[in-house]
Amino acid sequence: MNLYFAPLEGITTNVYRTTHAAVFGSCDRYFAPFITPSDNERVSRKGLRDVVPEKNEGTTLTVQALTSRSDSFLKFARKVKALGYREININLGCPFPRVVQKGRGAGMLQDAEALDRFLDGIFSSTDISVSIKTRTGFYSGEEMARLMEVYNEYPIRELTIHPRAREEFYKGTPDMVAFSLAYNCAKMPVCYNGDIEMAQDFADICKSYPDLSGIMIGRGAITNPAIFREIRGGAPLSLSELVTFSETLMKNYYAALGSEVFTLQKLKEVWGYMAKNVQNETKILKGIKKASSMEALSFMVKQIK
Repeated sequence: MNLYFAPLEGITTNVYRTTHAAVFGSCDRYFAPFITPSDNERVSRKGLRDVVPEKNEGTTLTVQALTSRSDSFLKFARKVKALGYREININLGCPFPRVVQKGRGAGMLQDAEALDRFLDGIFSSTDISVSIKTRTGFYSGEEMARLMEVYNEYPIRELTIHPRAREEFYKGTPDMVAFSLAYNCAKMPVCYNGDIEMAQDFADICKSYPDLSGIMIGRGAITNPAIFREIRGGAPLSLSELVTFSETLMKNYYAALGSEVFTLQKLKEVWGYMAKNVQNETKILKGIKKASSMEALSFMVKQIK
């Protein structure tokens, strides 16, 4: 079974991905945060900057697109293919208002007929492999049956399902009834995404759904960057590794950004997740958030025990 690192906007950039791969590894593929295709070439080049192969050495990467226009997708696909990629993942799951209001991400799940036309426009013309990341509906998981009727009409390489409707965002518990319906009727490989925070969660999902093609982990992998190794039977995360990872991230972020301020912003965001591994979490996280220099942040991280 494949293990995937889910995209988190603003966090899992090429610096984070390559650093994680070098320090922890063990996942089969990283998914880059979504890129919104643009007809403006300058904006388009800027969007693709994160996924150029030379900035992603040591990783196996899938590019993700956020769009509601098949023509924009097709133009984008040509650019992605020119970079050497053979697959694009379409984001149909992002729940945030600024995305949904433009009919993108989970916003596309409101209208199954429009979604059908969108996918038909893509699959009738594209020569690149297409996978999809979706939710189980916009308002509720009861919409999953209709969505699967649409998805099953197309040669989707893999369908990753986060078992929550858009209206739930990340709250509550995953809707496993809706997920089971999709899993049982899907004509394409199905990947599970959602609430995998430890190796046992992975084992439980695999026991219930043995024919999954993969498991995608996002926040659980930011929190515990060794989770993929643990799932494969390796050693659990150690605090010394967290310190080493943080120091390496800091060095790599600074080399890429050339700014102490931006480097601190990145590290503080990552530590908002990783601090959950630390016994004195509140004290450490407070000190990290107050750090006004890389030296101060590094000092606080080294106090971890």
